[in-house]
Amino acid sequence: MYVLATLDRLRQRLGLSASDTADDARLLAALQAASAQIEAAAGRRFSPRVATIAHDVHPRHASELLLRDDLLRLDAISNGDGSSIDPLDVMTLPEALPDGPISVLRLRGGRIFTWETTPLRAVLVSGIWGWHDRWSRAWRDSADTVQDNPLTSSASTLTVNDADGADGYAVSPRFQVGHLLRIEEEYLRVLAVQADTNTLTVLRGVNGTTAAAHDPGTAIEVFQPALDVEMLCLRWALWLYKEPDSRAFASTPAALTAAIGSLRRVG
Repeated sequence: MYVLATLDRLRQRLGLSASDTADDARLLAALQAASAQIEAAAGRRFSPRVATIAHDVHPRHASELLLRDDLLRLDAISNGDGSSIDPLDVMTLPEALPDGPISVLRLRGGRIFTWETTPLRAVLVSGIWGWHDRWSRAWRDSADTVQDNPLTSSASTLTVNDADGADGYAVSPRFQVGHLLRIEEEYLRVLAVQADTNTLTVLRGVNGTTAAAHDPGTAIEVFQPALDVEMLCLRWALWLYKEPDSRAFASTPAALTAAIGSLRRVG
């Protein structure tokens, strides 16, 4: 399950009570479809993922690397000859948006990216990829911690202190179906919330991360998508949900299409 907004948020937008869960499967399907369609139309991903991506080197502009995707955190670079490049020797651009995604890497001191047999897919860039307008604020404190002793790498349920309490930003419930969580370096996706037992059913090691064991008391963080992306996903999912089942989808409403414009990846 990959969604850019949660089931709780969509249910609230529809004015459904907490006990009215009869249509949850359809709502989740609408959220998943909306998330996929928004990312396809925008040409970018709005949820962070850990990956290593191979990049081409332009022979005439070998001091710069035009990234194939939005980069949120640069971890490592491997040059075309297999040597490592210190990220401290790299200027990330655009500098005008220090909290936004990186689109270009430029080597300092007149250095260039190299290759052996071909400049195509010569340089490997590792990091966290995705688009967010305020990456430094993308993860919020859930005000909760791991209660399992320990949470093993193979466990599919996560015990917390208060599953439906408010988080560090007064958002309630703090854990919702569809949430992307971060525990240390692992990302997890919430599939179900059982408030009476304070347990979450989770998908482990998602978005390119690896499932790992976590000690009790380890902090749990919740990913907050860019607000305009989350709101667009809710509006899009609401439209999909309300489309009559008896006929094919009509064309996407102009207001939704227009909202994609400012989120579309260029180049």
